[in-house]
Amino acid sequence: MGNRRRVAEGRKTRPAVLGGVIAAVVGGAGFGAYALLGGGAAAEDGTRTASAQQADVKTGPLSAREVTTTARRFLTAWQAGEVSEAAAVTDDPGAAAALLTGYAEDARIKDVTLTAGARTGAEVPFSVKATVSYEKLGGPLAYDSALTVVRRAGDGEPRVDWRPAIVHPDLADGDRLVTGESGTPPVKALDRDGGELTTAKYPSLGPVLDGLREKYGRKAGGEAGVELRVVRGKASQKAKRSDKTLLELSEGTPGTVRTTLNPSLQAAAEAQVAKKARASVVVLRPSTGEILAVANSSRGFNTAFQGSLAPGSTMKVITSSLLIEKGLAGVDDKHPCPKYFSYGGWKFQNDDKFQIKGGTFKASFARSCNTAFISQAPELRNDDLTKQAQQVFGLALNNWRIGVPTFDGAVPVQSAAPMAASLIGQGGVRMNPLNMASVAATVKAGEFHQPYLVPPEADGRKLATASRTMSAGTLAQLRELMSYTAAYGTAAEAMAGVSGSVGAKTGSAEVDGQKKPNGWFTAYRGDLAAAGVVQAAGHGGSTAGPIVAALLRQGG
Repeated sequence: MGNRRRVAEGRKTRPAVLGGVIAAVVGGAGFGAYALLGGGAAAEDGTRTASAQQADVKTGPLSAREVTTTARRFLTAWQAGEVSEAAAVTDDPGAAAALLTGYAEDARIKDVTLTAGARTGAEVPFSVKATVSYEKLGGPLAYDSALTVVRRAGDGEPRVDWRPAIVHPDLADGDRLVTGESGTPPVKALDRDGGELTTAKYPSLGPVLDGLREKYGRKAGGEAGVELRVVRGKASQKAKRSDKTLLELSEGTPGTVRTTLNPSLQAAAEAQVAKKARASVVVLRPSTGEILAVANSSRGFNTAFQGSLAPGSTMKVITSSLLIEKGLAGVDDKHPCPKYFSYGGWKFQNDDKFQIKGGTFKASFARSCNTAFISQAPELRNDDLTKQAQQVFGLALNNWRIGVPTFDGAVPVQSAAPMAASLIGQGGVRMNPLNMASVAATVKAGEFHQPYLVPPEADGRKLATASRTMSAGTLAQLRELMSYTAAYGTAAEAMAGVSGSVGAKTGSAEVDGQKKPNGWFTAYRGDLAAAGVVQAAGHGGSTAGPIVAALLRQGG
């Protein structure tokens, strides 16, 4: 970086192009900042009185000139390699300087050209074209990003609102860019039939393929190449985000990893989620736990495996097994379903405030009556649902080893109103489509089989197990509940035409700040089980239901 700085200071700096207007910066970014601000001795004079400074505090919305000028200063300095000047234009100079320094020194990115687009409010989009150079290797790099200008706390001066994603959209807090020999050799991932899995063929598999490489790159016999990659920091690692390759300068020799994915079901899953925004789905084989398909309409994060969302009424499958085991409910037993039920200081109600007078538990399950479950909270211990989820369904123990990173569900021990809310998949309960597909698979198979994407014999790992199974009587009733719901309940419309041994449960989960709930659906047919979620789209029967049902039809 030192050599680069000396060169920059000894020549005229290339200007950043902003909205078609060139900001000429001669002799370094310091002069450019002075000129663009309108300059004058007073502007740089640090000897003003406190009262004068207080009077100069800027407030109110940013003007167009403030936004474009601030963006121009930042982009011009960054383009010139003037890290300290660019960082000074942000509201977090320390963090900005560290990442921008690494951009040149660790990522080996040079010859940077930044071109800004049209401003929208306080946001300025820009494109990046540069060269990545490592020893005798090199390659072009191009991507789009954006920055936002805000008023700095204290004096109200306009500054770039610093976020790592400004430098590259794949960066989060603590992440960094590095060019060098890949820490992990590449892998050639195969489906169950031996066909190669690529993002060109299956667009949503990017995070899955990254996870396979991270875990199996060294074990599969490959050799590392040279690449520019995102190296995840602690926060991203905690969120189970894998390192990501951005540019290959030289290909390594890949090892081979065979997965359990079914190519026809995977293609169908990709097509189904592409129809809706923020949709995710997983298909399993209940008898073994093999993952046959996984797809997300969002490409950046694997919600299907790593999402942490309230599952809504699909959680009633687990809750029903608990109530039946404890003798608090039975398929044909009379069961309360009032409009409202209060517990722990909260007043719970059913969708559209419906009630079922003199109905059975089967009717309440099929109609997805919330109060039928909340009304049993006084009869339960705080940890009953947690134990049921862990001991019977193998969830919330953080011990699944499927071959790539996963979130294995959360059913925390809660009390009072939050405990009651957990019974209907709200409160602190969190799941993803992989978890809920496993729930349906457990009901169909009669026991928990840990899902897996890579056969355990590939690396000798031991799969998770559940400590017990449901009784035969409980299992039979639970299957009857799900079968009845698929035929006559909230899942009937989506499951129409899905023949054979079937069962289903819908769910809708309210989320703060969303106008519409997240729609959930979990179901099985024969030796297939699937679950899906469509976020912020509405009720599960009409949103996630058609996705899941279509895959069960094809796979059956």
